[in-house]
Amino acid sequence: MSGHSKWANIKHRKGAQDARRAKIFTRLGKEITIAARDGGADLYSNSSLRTAISTARSNNMPNDKIDRAIKRGTGELEGARLEEITYEGYGHGGVAILVQCVTDNLNRTAADVRHAFNKNGGKMGRSGSVGYLFETKGIITVREETANENRIMEVVIDAGAENVETQDGVVQISTPSAAFHAVLNILEENQIATESAELSPVASTTIQVTGKDAEGVLKLIMALDDLDDTSRVSANFEIDEEELTRLQEAL
Repeated sequence: MSGHSKWANIKHRKGAQDARRAKIFTRLGKEITIAARDGGADLYSNSSLRTAISTARSNNMPNDKIDRAIKRGTGELEGARLEEITYEGYGHGGVAILVQCVTDNLNRTAADVRHAFNKNGGKMGRSGSVGYLFETKGIITVREETANENRIMEVVIDAGAENVETQDGVVQISTPSAAFHAVLNILEENQIATESAELSPVASTTIQVTGKDAEGVLKLIMALDDLDDTSRVSANFEIDEEELTRLQEAL
């Protein structure tokens, strides 16, 4: 399984262990605020806002928090001016990494991201240095006890899903960005509750890492993901399942 799937499963386990929900809600709120600011509060005309709210609801974000985030974006509530920015860089073994951030202070965020790269054996790159290796896809997850892979495949394949696979009790659905909302809608129509849903960069090619490189990549990505302004980390690594299990127990 490739970098996005690996990291999604690691984050799921990590989140269950250290109760990151409040931080997740903060990140999701920022994304909703920006979407509402840039495109208004009308869900029918603002696809970015629809995506942000779908992701928030899939992560069980309360409706009152979603409403406040929208109102901050439309100016009904005061709040800091937020900006989106993506940083690019490399990890151990030449792994390509994208760090998407939402911030009210670009200087602070750039310094934090650079420090995380340097401290954990990575290197920041120039804009465009690795971005071409990624394509935006819809990534939707469903707990296997909610619906198994075969059931989900029956439901989503005609709506435009590209792939469905199961790992560690989680069924992951990938879609072209254009089919993301159609797949979400068909899941809702069939009363299949999603655990998470987002448009995210997915690598077109991957790099196999082992040993110290594998450990270093995971530590770097965890450090980047833990930054307050980070909304999403994407990478193009592959790690053998047995080695990944060992590293998860060690980290």
